[in-house]
Amino acid sequence: MAYLLKGVSILGGKPTDLHLGDDGLITDRSDDKAEVIDATGLVALPGLVDVHTHLREPGREDAETVETGSRAAALGGYTAVCAMANTSPVADTAGVVEQVWRLGREAGLVDVQPIGAVTVGLAGKQMAELGAMATSAAKVRIFSDDGFCVADPKLMRRALEYVKAFDGVIAQHAEEPRLTEGAQMHEGEVSTRLGLTGWPAVAEEAIIARDVLLAEHVGSRLHVCHVSTAGSVEVLRQAKARGVRVTAEVTPHHLLLTDEMASGYDPVFKVNPPLRTARDVDALRQALLDGVIDVVATDHAPHAVQDKECEWSYARPGMLGLETALPIVLSVFGEKWELIADRMSIAPARIAGLAGHGGDLTKAGSPANLTLVDPSARWVVEPGGLASRSSNTPYAGMTLPGRIVATFLRGEATVLDGKAVK
Repeated sequence: MAYLLKGVSILGGKPTDLHLGDDGLITDRSDDKAEVIDATGLVALPGLVDVHTHLREPGREDAETVETGSRAAALGGYTAVCAMANTSPVADTAGVVEQVWRLGREAGLVDVQPIGAVTVGLAGKQMAELGAMATSAAKVRIFSDDGFCVADPKLMRRALEYVKAFDGVIAQHAEEPRLTEGAQMHEGEVSTRLGLTGWPAVAEEAIIARDVLLAEHVGSRLHVCHVSTAGSVEVLRQAKARGVRVTAEVTPHHLLLTDEMASGYDPVFKVNPPLRTARDVDALRQALLDGVIDVVATDHAPHAVQDKECEWSYARPGMLGLETALPIVLSVFGEKWELIADRMSIAPARIAGLAGHGGDLTKAGSPANLTLVDPSARWVVEPGGLASRSSNTPYAGMTLPGRIVATFLRGEATVLDGKAVK
């Protein structure tokens, strides 16, 4: 179906009419049969792209499925998500990544791009079938053991060398495991007061420093997942100044929340890496503005009730993120639409190699992957009102700015009037 978006503001610019052809492309020609949408006061952004999503399927469908996660993504303004490999079975073979890819196609709400595991079973011992996953129908380009660090430097080097042949990227969960054994939250004043074992910032920073040196030596692409400390920002800043092929992401929760949130022992605030200090939050915000950190990634991590609503020490780390990411970024930075488009669409699409996403909405012939945002809207986060199968959001009860009104995937509406079409 063709659409005419009347009076829309592209990236906050002057109101204009935007035509979506029935061929899934942006066009500069009108269509008398087009469905007209009054977009007065709405901002058009290229469809958001998330390079770090946990969809849990196969294996933990009680927490999330590809379909429910895709619906949450579309409602959050996303047109593509990269699904992490820590499923059961682990996505460490061509067969499993193709299964996730096909489930995404069947859901048809966003493009689901599987991320392959770096090591077999995420065990950090033996390199997985990277080549087979890269040449599979899923065409995997990002590989990560997220949830676990590829701690062996020799194995990390070999993985970086291997993916260089097809311009792949290794996405590292930067955590020196020997420094975080038994850790429950950020190591600092709050952890001492609460009597919880601390997760020191240096455990992240040491791995990033090691890996940028390895990436520099090999000449390969490294991506750093969920950066959380001021020290990590400085390591990345220096690496980029030297021309190392490194990119990095920050989550919405690390841009907003601090370790003080753990004071009430509410496990909804337990996450890996942990919430850090206000100083770290300030450094992460500035790094995103400066481009030292390239993208905002949700690290959407749904958990079943029994895995989250329990004692802090037993709770699984992770938070929901897909439906609240853009509003959180708006609440932190305001209506910096060009920055938002770059950090939440253009740059992540480039890193993941997702052609057709993160495109120019003013260019006829570009794929019509976009979202419409009402910046004047305010809404209250209600866990039961989110599309995810889980409810572990740290923003429950908060009033957030910006409402997703519509999302289009190759010209087909997946969200209209703030509701999923499918």
